[in-house]
Amino acid sequence: MGLPRLFARTAIPETTELVIASGPVTVAVRVNARARSYRLSVSARGEPVLTVPRGGRWPEAQAFLERNTGWLSARLSRIQSPYALAPGAIIPLRGSPHRLVGLSGLRGLVTVVNEGDEPQLHVPGGPDHMRRRLVDWLKKEARHDLEMACNRHAQNLGVTVSAITLRDQSTRWGSCSSSGSLNFNWRLILAPPDVLDYVAAHEVAHILEMNHRPVFWRTVAKTCPHYERPKAWLKANGAALMAL
Repeated sequence: MGLPRLFARTAIPETTELVIASGPVTVAVRVNARARSYRLSVSARGEPVLTVPRGGRWPEAQAFLERNTGWLSARLSRIQSPYALAPGAIIPLRGSPHRLVGLSGLRGLVTVVNEGDEPQLHVPGGPDHMRRRLVDWLKKEARHDLEMACNRHAQNLGVTVSAITLRDQSTRWGSCSSSGSLNFNWRLILAPPDVLDYVAAHEVAHILEMNHRPVFWRTVAKTCPHYERPKAWLKANGAALMAL
C-alpha cells in the first residue's frame, strides 16, 4: 500500500443516514470554516444537520453522530408541525384555516373555494404533486401581498425598495441588505395579514436604520403603529408555521 493511499482522508459526504428509535433519518452534512467543533442541530422543520469544522475527519464526525443518536431521537420526537400539505389536511391561508382538497386532473390552478362552512384549497395534480403545486401557489400569493405592503411602507417612510426576494428559510422571516433589497420567508402568507404587514414594515424600516435600537422601533411605528401585537403573535406562533 502506497503512502498517498495510506494517509488519504475519507471524503466528507453531503448527507449521511443514521438509525434512531423511530427509524432511519437523513442527516445533512455541512463543513463550516468558522466552526471549532462538531455540532448536531435540528431545523424548525425537523431537518438534522451535522456541522463539521474545516479540517475535521469523517470518522470522527461519524463517531460524534453516533454518540448523539439519543439526543437526536428525543429532539425529533418533540418537533411536530400541526400542519401538513396532504389531502384532507387543514392549513392557514392569511390566518384563516383552509382544508386541502386534491384534484386528480394534472392541469389547472390552485383555487380557493368558499362554498359551505369551510373554506377549501383545491389543488390539481394528485397527492404526489400537492406540496410542490401548493407551495408554488403560496409563494405567488406571498409575493403579491408583500409587494403591496412594502410599497406602502416605503412610500410612508420615503425610501425605495430595490428588490423583493422570497426564500425558503427555517429560522428567519425577513432580512434587508444595505442596497435596499428585501428578503422574506414565503410562509408569511400563512399568518394573519397584519403579521405579514408588520414584517414588511420591519424590513422596510431597516433601509433607514440597520439596527434594532430605539430609533429603529420608532421608525417601524411611523408606518405600522400597532406593530407590537403582530410581533407578539409571530413570536408565539411562528415556529409552527416554520415547521410546515
